[in-house]
Amino acid sequence: MKKLTIFSIRSFAGPFVVTFFISMFMLIMQFTWKYIDDLMGKGLSMWVILELLFYVSASLIPLALPLSILLSSIMTFGNLAENNELTALKSSGMSLLRIMRPLIMVILLIATGTFYFANYVIPVANLKWHSLIFDIQETKVAMLLTPGSYSKEIDGYAIKVESGTDNSFTGITIHDYTEPQVLKTVKADSGTVYKSERGDYLLFRLRNGKIHEELNAQAPIFKTDGKALHTGGNFRPARNTTFNHATYKMDLMGFNLNRSDEDLFKDEYEMLNVFQIQDALNDMQKEAEKSFKNFAMQRKGERPFFMSKFYASSSRQKPNPRIEQLQAIPSKVLTEASFTKEERIAALNTAIVSLRNMNANLESQGANINSINDRANKYLIEFHKKIALSATIIILFFVGAPLGAIVRKGGFGAPVVIATLLFMIYFVLFSIGENLANTNTLTPFWGMWMPTVALSPIAFLLMMAAANDLKVSDRKLWVIIFSFGRKR
Repeated sequence: MKKLTIFSIRSFAGPFVVTFFISMFMLIMQFTWKYIDDLMGKGLSMWVILELLFYVSASLIPLALPLSILLSSIMTFGNLAENNELTALKSSGMSLLRIMRPLIMVILLIATGTFYFANYVIPVANLKWHSLIFDIQETKVAMLLTPGSYSKEIDGYAIKVESGTDNSFTGITIHDYTEPQVLKTVKADSGTVYKSERGDYLLFRLRNGKIHEELNAQAPIFKTDGKALHTGGNFRPARNTTFNHATYKMDLMGFNLNRSDEDLFKDEYEMLNVFQIQDALNDMQKEAEKSFKNFAMQRKGERPFFMSKFYASSSRQKPNPRIEQLQAIPSKVLTEASFTKEERIAALNTAIVSLRNMNANLESQGANINSINDRANKYLIEFHKKIALSATIIILFFVGAPLGAIVRKGGFGAPVVIATLLFMIYFVLFSIGENLANTNTLTPFWGMWMPTVALSPIAFLLMMAAANDLKVSDRKLWVIIFSFGRKR
């Protein structure tokens, strides 16, 4: 039995490690492609990019693990079936479940570790990479220039543009102070701004402009006869140059990435573990109850009956004229005919205004409650997502292992195709469930557990087929299933 355990784990470990790192590489490349515009041309150091990818890789593990578990289980049992090793083990009296037992323990350990990883490590990784990508996205060329005012974000330069959006501007003025002895001013009618490929230079592609260069005041220069060529002081040599097209280059070494305070993002639902999410939900519940109580008190304060109740409870002196006035019952029934035309118009206007105010208050309160419910919904989605991930890993193993035994194909051929199709089904179900939960069509529980619930019958069907050496379409399989799993 010990040899079987070692053999099973060794057969599973190789494909699992390989498929896991392949999945991680593909997901990281997908992330890089998605944010390529934000990463390129920002002058970012290699360490900043590696730091970002390190944190992102931790948050991508929940997507890579299900695929690697599914693919490696299909490959492992496909190899065993293809080499007739699975048949030999069954002929020795072992059931499929007994053969799978060592790997079931491994999968349970992986699922447990995944939950703790998703609960304690991924929230920190999400906090790190969300704050870092926010800082990177804010480091844009357009952020350096504000139309109508001088920008001194780049050391040694003062830049002003009259108008423009994105990277195209008009009325460009550049004062260059990088050389202390030279004052250089560049003016252009229009131009575009972009960064070099390495991000270490800011380039202005200018059109229709001029350059004015002026040296500092010069010392007097004397001729051979002792007469001064100029007396110095206010003498400043200068030259003017005009151009139709020109490119002006600025060094960006003084413009570095500014890191934001991570506390700005730490209360987001993706940055919390299940215990913190539960605390946040309790706080939101208290907030909703407080909001509803305040709303009810305000509306009661607008009605004489409840106002009298308030005065009665707060007043110690009896009788209270204010209470008597509020609770007074008219001696006769007031009808519309008892009012003058002006009084009727005034009463109707007062009622209309009152109803409009009440309607506005109700809409405002409804929007406030909906906002709290939407926030709570997102927290609940994240709560169930962390738990459902571990269950999904177990279900996908029970889908992949019997499927590999049925297909009897190992390697990276048929198993990769089958695993990809099944993972697409899982991912589509996961995406649909999350979207339905976000739109309140489904509860967060059913939205996040939809893939697990949908794949569980498939896992049971495949396990029964593989355990009884039957095809899924075989009538005997369905007889066994409906007879509560009795073997043929």
